[in-house]
Amino acid sequence: MEIRVRMRRTRFYRSPFQYVSTPANSYGNRREYRSEKKMKQVSLVDIGIIIVGILGWLGAVSVNAEDPYLYYNWEVTYGTVSPLGYPQQGILINGQFPGPTIDAVTNYNIVVNVINKLDEPFLITWNGIKQRRTSWQDGVEGTNCQIPPNSNWTYKFQLKDQIGTYNYFASTKLHRIAGAFGALNIEQRSVISKPYPEPAADFTLLVHDWFKTNHKVLRRLLDAGKPLPFPDAILINGQKDSSVFTGEKGKTYKIRVSNVGIATSINFRIQGHKMKLIEVEGAHTMQEEYESLDVHVGQSIAVLVTLDGPLQDYYMVASTRFSKTVLNTTATLRYSGSNKKASGPLPAGPTYQIHWSMKQARTMRLNLTANAARPNPQGSFHYGTIPITRTIVLANSEGVINNKLRYGVNGISHANPPTPLKLADWFNIAGVFDLNTIKDTPPPAATPLRLGASVIGLTLHDFVEIIFLNNENSVQSWHMDGSSFYVVGFGSGSWSPDMRKRYNLVDGVSRHTVQVYPKSWSAILVSLDNKGMWNLRSAIWSRRYLGQELYLRVWNNEQSLYTEANPPQNLLLCAKAKHLH
Repeated sequence: MEIRVRMRRTRFYRSPFQYVSTPANSYGNRREYRSEKKMKQVSLVDIGIIIVGILGWLGAVSVNAEDPYLYYNWEVTYGTVSPLGYPQQGILINGQFPGPTIDAVTNYNIVVNVINKLDEPFLITWNGIKQRRTSWQDGVEGTNCQIPPNSNWTYKFQLKDQIGTYNYFASTKLHRIAGAFGALNIEQRSVISKPYPEPAADFTLLVHDWFKTNHKVLRRLLDAGKPLPFPDAILINGQKDSSVFTGEKGKTYKIRVSNVGIATSINFRIQGHKMKLIEVEGAHTMQEEYESLDVHVGQSIAVLVTLDGPLQDYYMVASTRFSKTVLNTTATLRYSGSNKKASGPLPAGPTYQIHWSMKQARTMRLNLTANAARPNPQGSFHYGTIPITRTIVLANSEGVINNKLRYGVNGISHANPPTPLKLADWFNIAGVFDLNTIKDTPPPAATPLRLGASVIGLTLHDFVEIIFLNNENSVQSWHMDGSSFYVVGFGSGSWSPDMRKRYNLVDGVSRHTVQVYPKSWSAILVSLDNKGMWNLRSAIWSRRYLGQELYLRVWNNEQSLYTEANPPQNLLLCAKAKHLH
């Protein structure tokens, strides 16, 4: 017999979130539970002499402690925002645009009760959060039934073995164009050392494109088979040219930058200051200095900036990349005590230099000796020595189906079936998807696009090479749920097996979103150690909405809580799964 003793000490914090009671869940103040020690296995010496006399019938004694919990209530509503100086309809979370920031620590448990007050079904996805064993919480249409209007659903997931700069956003329709996004930052545990001095503070910048046209009108354009117009502006934290970040002269600050937009790559720079790159989507990087950095759609970075200039204000600039029309927006980096506003021309940034951007991307390398979420160095996983079990080549394309614009991958334009793929897979519901619709390689060039539910079947612990081919004239951005991957190569033109000689098999950066340049390819290696149904999608939202996505079914025939959690008790059921209530 084994006795487990749960030890917790509880501290209470006043919450900025309104108390909301629901039939299944009631949350008041935000609560944080801190354990004495995490999952500590107690030795006989620790237990003491008194235990020795009863060990014969106790068998073994272990002390378990939960990781901390953070609870949130989020009410999603329409509201008025004025980022361009006049009122527009936005989508707010607890009345905020952008939504509330989640600040947490590795292994924290996050519980978010989402109350949908919109007139349409709604979901939130957690961009870059791996959802280990819990694809039920991923918040995309292939894994979850949508939250109906005037209803709620509670997400519960753990930030297992992750650090870094992330975000969340609405995954349904084009809701994220109007808001419904926010930051999610994960700090390291205090027992894990950082590869840089502790900064004085963190600043979080969410950079995103913005449209004057209402999101429903834009959706009707796509539904009619027409492309979206170019954005009207780009914003920083929901504002144009008005966000201010204040620090003290001589101190160093961490600045987190995420591109939460839907269409455009951006370049970020700070007037009169260099930036030291320290993290990319949860991976500590070699600490190179940059005057400006490209951040593609869906990507996140963190830099250190030392306030070593004269006492005044400075421009922080984000501008669009690879576009005929260059949009700019600014924020202000203010030295405490400054009475001199930022002035002079904005620091120049690159515009269309694709080769420049590709060269910069190759300089982003993994810091092999640094710790991340765990105490072992990041370089202890020698990904370059692992045999590849499967190679998948994915080519994006544009086409026409039923006289309407569509996008696709390997000849298939994905259409989400009414029954989420994850539910169909778990409950063995026939007729929803198969594993033969999309192939591992692109079809011949003249093959027309066709609609289908794109699911690639893979085995748990497969080590897979994925090549993204982009034969179009615009930059692509690909995001993978459920795993991070090693970016091992970029190249112009066509990919061939000979290109593997150029791979970085030592210190390629680990991330969840990779850019693919026009008429080019990008290569990644990924260890699929997270069982579930995982979305692999274009981060450029109009392309994803019109079919440029697929799902990776990572599976084995062992049903074990060590590899995948059971469905949550509050699982929403719909379509062919509805009868399972």
